[in-house]
Amino acid sequence: MSRDGRRSSARGSLLSARGIGALVLAIVAVTALIAGVLAFGPGPNAPGGPTTVVLERGLGAPGIGERLRAAHVIRSRLAFIVLAKLGGGSLKAGEYQFTGGEPLSRVVADLKAGRVVRHFVTIPEGWTSEMAAAAVNGSPVLTGLAAAPPEGAILPETYEVRRGEDRAAVMGRMRQARDELLSKLWAGRRPDLPYHSPEDAATLASIVEKETGVPSERPRIAAVFVNRLKAGMRLESDPTVIYGISKGAPLGRGLTVSELAQATPYNTYRIAGLPPTPIANPGKAALEAALNPPQSNEMFFVANGAGGHVFASSFAEHQANVAKWREIERQRAATAGEAAK
Repeated sequence: MSRDGRRSSARGSLLSARGIGALVLAIVAVTALIAGVLAFGPGPNAPGGPTTVVLERGLGAPGIGERLRAAHVIRSRLAFIVLAKLGGGSLKAGEYQFTGGEPLSRVVADLKAGRVVRHFVTIPEGWTSEMAAAAVNGSPVLTGLAAAPPEGAILPETYEVRRGEDRAAVMGRMRQARDELLSKLWAGRRPDLPYHSPEDAATLASIVEKETGVPSERPRIAAVFVNRLKAGMRLESDPTVIYGISKGAPLGRGLTVSELAQATPYNTYRIAGLPPTPIANPGKAALEAALNPPQSNEMFFVANGAGGHVFASSFAEHQANVAKWREIERQRAATAGEAAK
């Protein structure tokens, strides 16, 4: 081949290489443009409004991408996989909700940050175990059926739950939380308390819980009941009588004389000591009050007409406080009667 031929061949090869390079650059540019559109452009709008997607552990980026594409959250499974591998971080399992139209970049960011949908079950202080079981069984995101645990066996709190979690397992967590707290408080209890077991303390705490809606009064009321137990006096607690009648369901009225005289294992006007079980599920503050009440000489308390109670160390002082409360009741009844005319 002539020198000119070799030059012509080299020139052709150079042009061919340049052409391939230009083609590669064009492909990269187009790919970047498509990726940019998919990553930062609006995503699809799923039919029917917000879309909930549950991503199990171990699903992996390809499986997650397919799940999201099938749910019309993203347009491209491949683009999702590529973007998920960029910038570090891992995709978190859980339940997610997408309103529709989110760009792929936001979807990936949400999954890496673990911005999952959160569900809660709240058990207020002083609820009975039947009420707690009804709340757990009424949660639409849980599965199975939870039986009511023994009275006083769970810790009232707000618990985070996962969609699909077993209701019995949730109840088990509530019981474990109470057992752990009670064990800790029992170990640090006041040494002279008249309890034979942690369950005795839980029983008194449940009475304290039901006796007052004023948090600051719990320690003082617990001290009164401890003093009465140590003195061999009956507790004479209205909430225990109510529990013996209705298992804790509100009566919607005051107790009658016949109900106060009714013989049940929970009528602390008739029985000595503690009732056989708690009458509700006491919260942390009531348990703390029952296990570390303040030292005092107070033996009595009665309503003060303002939502709280007035306390007394002697029966004579208590009788005077009761008389004041009866006068408040009489005045309220008279006012109600005048308003009804």
